[in-house]
Amino acid sequence: MSDASTIERPRAGPESSTRRRTRRRLWFVAAVLVGALVFLLVEGLGSSLDYFDTVDQALAHRATLGTSTFRLEGLVVPGTIRRTAVGTDFTVAEGVERVAVQNVGSPPELFQQNIPVVVVGHFAGSGSELFLSNQVMVKHSANYIAAHPNRVKAPNGSVR
Repeated sequence: MSDASTIERPRAGPESSTRRRTRRRLWFVAAVLVGALVFLLVEGLGSSLDYFDTVDQALAHRATLGTSTFRLEGLVVPGTIRRTAVGTDFTVAEGVERVAVQNVGSPPELFQQNIPVVVVGHFAGSGSELFLSNQVMVKHSANYIAAHPNRVKAPNGSVR
């Protein structure tokens, strides 16, 4: 007969501590992989969205935007387009609000006065009304017009 006090219990040997370490490592690797996947999804989705501010929105949030890069939408004001040695200067407007744009590089061939454009860049400073741009996009497709009927329109009410 065996006494309960004399029964030997299995000791935690090197094999079980190795298993514990391996399990901890696997959990750590899994946590790092899940964290990396979440980070990539958030960054990828955030940068792929085509957000832009209209002129009045950008001016209202100018202090918050500071010098961070964003897209600005507005109508090219007639008589303000001026070619420079490095690009094109012009003014975009929405209603009575206006922002002067200094663009580096050549605008697209369809660029002209009285058309809605989206410029990519940033304000020169948090209190500035000067927008420094490195890209001009002309909005002209019928698909865009159908998808965004309430966006900036030409003075005659049409979107070109």
